[in-house]
Parts: sequence; C-alpha cells; structure tokens
Amino acid sequence: PAMSGSQPAVGVLALQGAFAEHVAMLKKLGVNAFEIRNPLELTKADGLVIPGGESSTISLVAEEWKLIEPLKKWVSESRPVFGTCAGMIFLSKDAKNQKKNGQKLLGELDIVVDRNHFGRQKFSFEGEVTCSIDNKKHSGIFIRAPGILEVNGSTEILGTIEHEQNKAMPVAVRQGCMLATSFHPELTEDPIWHEYFLSMIKEFKGKKSPRDSSSSAAASASVIEL
Repeated sequence: PAMSGSQPAVGVLALQGAFAEHVAMLKKLGVNAFEIRNPLELTKADGLVIPGGESSTISLVAEEWKLIEPLKKWVSESRPVFGTCAGMIFLSKDAKNQKKNGQKLLGELDIVVDRNHFGRQKFSFEGEVTCSIDNKKHSGIFIRAPGILEVNGSTEILGTIEHEQNKAMPVAVRQGCMLATSFHPELTEDPIWHEYFLSMIKEFKGKKSPRDSSSSAAASASVIEL
C-alpha cells in the first residue's frame, strides 16, 4: 500500500469517462476507492479524482446531478483533487476552443488550457513525460489531450514533454491541493501520479486540526441539503 496506517477514502467522479481505471489503480495501491455520482457520496471522500472523458459532458452531467456547487465548494475549500485530461479542463480558470456555449468550469486552477490541443482521437499518442517528482521520464497516454498554454500564480509544473518546437511543454501541474495532468495516468501500469496524489491527501489530513474537521462536517451537512 502507498500509505501506512489508516487508508484514505478516494472518490472518483463517475459521471462518464475513464473512472473505472482510476478506481482500479487506486485499489491496487491498497486505497479505499469508490465511485461518486451524488453530493452525499462526495462527503465520504478524503480526496477526489475527476477523470478524463468529454469535458463538456462532465459539466453537463454534473449540473444535472446537482454536483456543480458541491464540487465548487470542494475545490474552494482547498481539498485534495486530481483532474486528468478533461478533469484538468474542468478545474481550470480558462479554456480555449470550447464547444459552442462553452461549459461550466470549476475555475480554481490558475492555468489556461486549450481543448484538444494535440488534435482529435487519431492524433492520440504515448509520450515520455519528464517528471520532477523523481526526476525521471514516465510514459503518458494522450487522448485528444488538452494543452496547457499558461501556468500562472503559485501553480508549479511537475511534468513536461517535448512537443514540436516546445522542448518542455507543461503537461502536469500542482497548485496547493490540486493536481492535474493533460494525459491519462490511469491507462498505464505506472502508479507514480496516483501515489503522489495520495501523498497530497496525507499532507492535507496531517494539516487538519480537530476544529477544521468539525467545520468540514458542518460544511458536508450543508452540501447534502443542495
């Protein structure tokens, strides 16, 4: 298991997309991983994964299932969240080349992304991601992947790839308790990104005081009423 002692509960937003693969990867790491489809299930999680898929569909279904406000509350409270591919778009402050009428963004991650930056499905590829977590290269699977055009504020770049003229294009970033990748780490056998996210959850839980947990319980109760 990635973490000793009490294992975190990690919820994977299961509105559509590659949620089963994330659950499987987390379970391999000995974590209590489960699917989230409503606000009540969200309150049971220590960390949240927003998987890849079709970004505009994710926000539409989240709206339909009354999850937009609870998700906004989650990220605004700086609770641990890991967005991959479309999940990264959903977390971002600004997305270029959106579909007509755009989509609702959670708007907390201070990056500008370009939807389908690497082209449509036929341009999907496996690339070498230079990762600053362990200073090694790791395989990344890019499927109609968004590109990161700007990294702002306190956002830190954790992974880059060589793409066309750009020798170090950002494809993985962290800002506080938010982790995001352009690629699909759950489609490889390599657990580095999930292990890193678990370390972020452990860090977050370590910082919480008894007072914080009582206020988060009250916040959870108010979310359920939505």
